[in-house]
Amino acid sequence: MVFDYEKAKKFTSVIKREDTGRGRKHPVYRFYDAKGGYICEVRYGGASANALQRGLWTHTRKALDYFDSITNGWVDYSHNLVLVKLFSHALISSQRGHTAALAKIIEDIDLLRQGL
Repeated sequence: MVFDYEKAKKFTSVIKREDTGRGRKHPVYRFYDAKGGYICEVRYGGASANALQRGLWTHTRKALDYFDSITNGWVDYSHNLVLVKLFSHALISSQRGHTAALAKIIEDIDLLRQGL
């Protein structure tokens, strides 16, 4: 899924600053459309916050109107929790882990091609 930044810019009508939340030390700015629909948020953090805790964020399920599927819906990331978990683990695993996982995925694709 790809976030449609231009559409989000066009339809943003309200930006709310939130200072409270689960252990929040820095403000979050949430962007909403005219109907009160969530679009995205911008998170800030101090020097102790890593890069993944700062910047532009969005919750795909809450902002589906602002995403386009590059697979035309063939792959639905918002409902395929196993795929989301696979990607999240791949981001923090080693190259050795990537190689082993890719080999297993290729095996599975070969089985699908054989109709098994």
